Amino acid sequence: MRAIWKGAVSFGLVSIGVKLYSATEEKDIRFHQVHRDDGGRIRYKRTCQVCGEEVTYDDIAKGYDIGGGEMVILTDDDFAELPLTTSHAIDVLEFVPAEQVDPILYNKAYFLEPEGAATKPYVLLRDALADSERVAIVKVALRQREQLATLRVREGVLLLNTMLWPDEVRTPDFGFLDEDLKVRPPELAMASSLIDSMAGEFQPDAFTDDYRAALQEVIDAKIEGREVVQPEEVEAAPAAAVDLMAALKASVERARAARGEEPAGGAAEPTPISAARSAQKAAKAPAKKAAAKKAPAKKAAAAKKAEPAKKAGAKKTAEKKAAKAPAKKAAEKKAAPRKTA
Repeated sequence: MRAIWKGAVSFGLVSIGVKLYSATEEKDIRFHQVHRDDGGRIRYKRTCQVCGEEVTYDDIAKGYDIGGGEMVILTDDDFAELPLTTSHAIDVLEFVPAEQVDPILYNKAYFLEPEGAATKPYVLLRDALADSERVAIVKVALRQREQLATLRVREGVLLLNTMLWPDEVRTPDFGFLDEDLKVRPPELAMASSLIDSMAGEFQPDAFTDDYRAALQEVIDAKIEGREVVQPEEVEAAPAAAVDLMAALKASVERARAARGEEPAGGAAEPTPISAARSAQKAAKAPAKKAAAKKAPAKKAAAAKKAEPAKKAGAKKTAEKKAAKAPAKKAAEKKAAPRKTA
C-alpha cells in the first residue's frame, strides 16, 4: 500500500505521527471507451467554450456560478489562504459511544500507521480506545477540505472513518409518511417471527458479487475464444400477495425449511411460489369441471342423435334378410339329390 497523507494525531498534549492509507478498494471491472469499428481509444479534449481553444491543466482554474451567466474565478492562491488549522493534524475532539454515530454519516475508511518513534504512543491510544469501548470524534483536512471523522480500532490498527456533515444528509420527504396506516398486532408478530427465523451472524465472506463474477467470465471467454455457458434461470418470484398474513406465514415456513427445521404443525406450508401455483390450479379447477360436465352431455346428445339412424340401419338389414330367405330355401331345395325309384 502507498501512503496518501502524512500528519499527526493530536491526543491531548500527545502528538502521534501517522501515515494514512486507503482501507478499501473498489473491485469493479473497469472499461475504456473505444471506437466500435477498430477498438481505438476515445480521447477528450479540454476546450474553452468562449474562444474554442484547447486548454492545458496549468490554465484551468475553479469557477463558481453565481447565476445570470456570471462566474467567480478562484485560483490556487485563494485556496491556500483558507484557514485550515488542521492541515496536517487529526485533532481528537471527544470520545463517544459507537452506537451514537449514525452509520449513514460514514463516508470513506483509512488505516493509520505509526511513523518513526510514534509507535508507543500509537499503541497506547489504540489500547485505551479499545478498553473504553468508544470511538474518537476527530477533525482532519484531506484534499483541501476539512472533514469530520471517527477513530476506532480494527484488527489492531487505528481506523479513520471520514464522515458527512449533518447538513449533507437529506431528509426523507415521502407521501406515505403522512398516511395513517395501521399495522395489526398479528401481522407485526408474524413479521417479527420471520425476522427471528432468518436471524444469523453476519459473515461478509459468505456473500459474493455474482454480477462481477459473471462479467469476468464473459471477458475470460472472449480472451480464450470460447462460448459463455449461460447459468440456469432462477424462477421469478410471484407478484405481491394480496393476503399479507399468508405471505408472511409462507415466508416463515420457507425460512425454517431452508435451515432444516421442521415446519410448525408437521406438514410443510406452501411457499409463496407454490401458493401462487395452487391458486392458479384452483382457478382452473371450475373450468375443468365444467368442461368435464359438458363432455358427458355432449356424448349423450351424440348418442341420442345416432339412435334413429342406428334403428333405421337395423330395420333395413332385417328387410334384406327377409327378402333373401325364400331365394335361399329355393336354392337349397334345388341342390338336394332326387330319390330314384
